[in-house]
Amino acid sequence: MTDWKEYRREEDEEEDLEQRRDKGHSGFQGDGHHGSATGAAVAAMQHNRGGSAPMAQFHNAPTSETQQPIPYRENGIGNGPQVLSTSGRVEVLCGPLLNYRRMGSGDVPGQPMWHGSVLIVTTPGQIPDELRLSYAGAVGNATPGDVIGHRAAFEGVRLYEDPQKAFWRFEIQVPFQDHESAWTYTIPHMVSAKGDKVHLEKPKRFAIPSKDESMRIMFQSCNGFSVGTDEDAWSGCALWNDVLRVHEQQPFHVMIGGGDQIYNDSVRVNGPLRPWTDIANPRKRRDYPFNEEMRAKCDEYYFNNYTRWYNTEPFASANGQIPQINIWDDHDIIDGFGSYTDHFMKCPVFRGIGGVAHKYYLLFQHHLPPPSSTYTSDAPQTESHGGKDAVQLKDTYVMTQSVEDPSYIIGKSPGPYVEEKSRSIYCRLGKRIAFAGIDARTERTRHQINYPETYDLFFNTISDRIEASHGEIKHLVLLLGVPIAYPRLQWLENILQSPLIGPLRFLNKRFGVAGGFFNQFDGNVDLLDDLDDHYTAHQHKKERKMLILSLQELAKKHSVRISIVSGDVHLAAVGRFYSNPKLNIQAEQDWRYIPNVVSSAITNKPPPTAVANLLAKRNKIHHLDPETDETLLEIFNQNPGVGEPGIKPKSAENNHATMPSRNYAIICESHQHNTANGSISNGHTNGDVVAGYGDNAAFTPPKNPREPLHFGEKNAGTKHPAAQGINRTGLGGRHGLDVTLRVEKNPSDNQGHTQGYGFSIPALESGSYKEQGERW
Repeated sequence: MTDWKEYRREEDEEEDLEQRRDKGHSGFQGDGHHGSATGAAVAAMQHNRGGSAPMAQFHNAPTSETQQPIPYRENGIGNGPQVLSTSGRVEVLCGPLLNYRRMGSGDVPGQPMWHGSVLIVTTPGQIPDELRLSYAGAVGNATPGDVIGHRAAFEGVRLYEDPQKAFWRFEIQVPFQDHESAWTYTIPHMVSAKGDKVHLEKPKRFAIPSKDESMRIMFQSCNGFSVGTDEDAWSGCALWNDVLRVHEQQPFHVMIGGGDQIYNDSVRVNGPLRPWTDIANPRKRRDYPFNEEMRAKCDEYYFNNYTRWYNTEPFASANGQIPQINIWDDHDIIDGFGSYTDHFMKCPVFRGIGGVAHKYYLLFQHHLPPPSSTYTSDAPQTESHGGKDAVQLKDTYVMTQSVEDPSYIIGKSPGPYVEEKSRSIYCRLGKRIAFAGIDARTERTRHQINYPETYDLFFNTISDRIEASHGEIKHLVLLLGVPIAYPRLQWLENILQSPLIGPLRFLNKRFGVAGGFFNQFDGNVDLLDDLDDHYTAHQHKKERKMLILSLQELAKKHSVRISIVSGDVHLAAVGRFYSNPKLNIQAEQDWRYIPNVVSSAITNKPPPTAVANLLAKRNKIHHLDPETDETLLEIFNQNPGVGEPGIKPKSAENNHATMPSRNYAIICESHQHNTANGSISNGHTNGDVVAGYGDNAAFTPPKNPREPLHFGEKNAGTKHPAAQGINRTGLGGRHGLDVTLRVEKNPSDNQGHTQGYGFSIPALESGSYKEQGERW
């Protein structure tokens, strides 16, 4: 694999890597310590939990299918708030939230298991009943056979509790069937704590693919609004209505959050950081303490912002029925976190809010217990040395987890500003698709995105997992929160960092001139933190190249097609890396062909039209190295909703590469493989004829690589069969993928109707070009 230490700027102390392996057991993690209740409450909780958590019983299933409990017990820290509800109801502040974790082998050969979790946030002192899971029938035209695991019950474990709230997680396992199946779950006696939600007790429904199929993926990012945005003018989170409409037609099996699942930036505008932000002197702002009082206020802000946004419809409805996988980005903490100057990022306030944001990121987005304490300047030992703060633990309970879920790839060393280890993800998305997401925020500075040893661990783990699939995995979907195949903006960086900006900065400091041009943190140009985030920023260029070369190695070694999904930039685009045309390698055999689907934002407003048009003009053909080129695909053949009443153009007529309109993406296999339905087909490769689509034997790669590079990209856009994201096209070949970008037509439409743009990605058969020797 690539030697990442070549570009290392500083030597970090090496640590032994803690091995985390899937022990082959499934079950529940009991908290083992019930300090939040006394007397009868303790007895009741022990009765409900049974010490170590009991197994889930699948009814109407052979006894050999019974899931065995994990052979360890969890312990907790702190005594909790010492209260107990006797109402007989479960007062819910937020949820239920459904997550997907991984695919397990199960106890019976050939019978894989779906592993996930459900989270509810309650008022303190609650003891939820078991979550009840039931088979709800076959999906669509699937023909059910014998159903394994008709019903099951799963007990909850308490992740965290303080005098205001408690987090409860229910780990669930579902057996994959011979057909696409629907399942419902419910937690009895749930009521809204604030009386603002009804029918919480109504069963929630989700779908999983057959054991012969891969998952149908929905990808979204930038799910919130920047400070100062008129949310009503943009119809709130309207595109989630479109997500639910499509989900009703053809259910999504997983929802990947590409970063900025929530925007916490207002903590500095109308939140507890406002007094700190208003300090004019950067040095005083840098030295400002983050004491316990400020930590408590920020803790309250982040929790309230999460519950407000995660209770907002229709996003809230999607959370309970489409299983999520999430990786965070800067707005999940605060705008630009990690990309300001190092001395400023190390100030107490940034360290403090990094810890608080990380706490609620783990709880809400991963259903994991947080660290027992987060950083304050009153107790600075709480993070980097793993200490505990008795003040924070007063009347608080925190579950401790001794074994990590095998879907996580945990970094070796804490990040420089969020003093916790990075948490990347690898998991199977059904039969032939794997997913990997790099945590590119925890270790980020202006000069690095991830530590070299993190890349080594990440790629070694993925390579081992793909190898262990014995050829079943055909496609790796990689999440990079920020696009990597994207137009260069170094010319803009040079302008913003030039001496010409100096006089304007002086006028800003003295007289407030151009106040919106400079950020409120370190006094630099406001756009610089966004530009510094980009892989194409000059300080990240070497790291970027090493990352792409490592992906190429991985694709070539395992003959697995890699496709990247990214968000962040608030517009839609499709970038591609590919072999230099002089090498004459078809895309189906080209392991350098790596598309980058850019889908952003699903909620936040897009950039001005002029910015998108300028980016399109910068869409040059770049050369990563002598063998690898890159450019954007011109997929946007028309503006969304063109010709419909009241709809304005989103971009210039000559801009077919970037679309400044809210959007989300759909990714699914191009072919159906479910043998139980008798619907398996051989797929289409070059030389086949697709009915109503023309003869792809006549397809030849273009002279202009901005145009389609292979048959799956032919007619990319609204005329492509994948444009709607409902039916499979067959155009990606037997193991290829269909990709859809669903783009908003009218921001004033609170129902969020969209226009679809599609293309297909072929599977990889890299072995065909081994005879080319070294350059292969």
